[in-house]
Amino acid sequence: MACQLIVDLYGCDNSVINDLEKIKKISHDMIEKLHAGIVEECCHQFHPIGITYIAVITTSHFSIHTWPEYGYAAVDVFSCDEDLPEKVAEELKNNLKAKKCTIRKLERDIKGGM
Repeated sequence: MACQLIVDLYGCDNSVINDLEKIKKISHDMIEKLHAGIVEECCHQFHPIGITYIAVITTSHFSIHTWPEYGYAAVDVFSCDEDLPEKVAEELKNNLKAKKCTIRKLERDIKGGM
């Protein structure tokens, strides 16, 4: 089994979710807490606002997309580690200074065809 964590964060602090360096640092910290390494990363600061950060990690992928005009951030973590900790969502909520957070956790049966 693999696991995908989908986190929607609302009421985020715009000074965080529209700062590329802060988003990269938060992402690097979260990836480290997942005990994964970064294979490759790509990030883009949109103008006038918004950021996309995507990393291929040793356990699959991690991404953050921000919409500062709505105070919203979408995070997706896909990992072949079955124990993808939902506490990652709480840390993201704190780091992005979000007022509300919703979490969906999906189990992906990577061996289902065998």
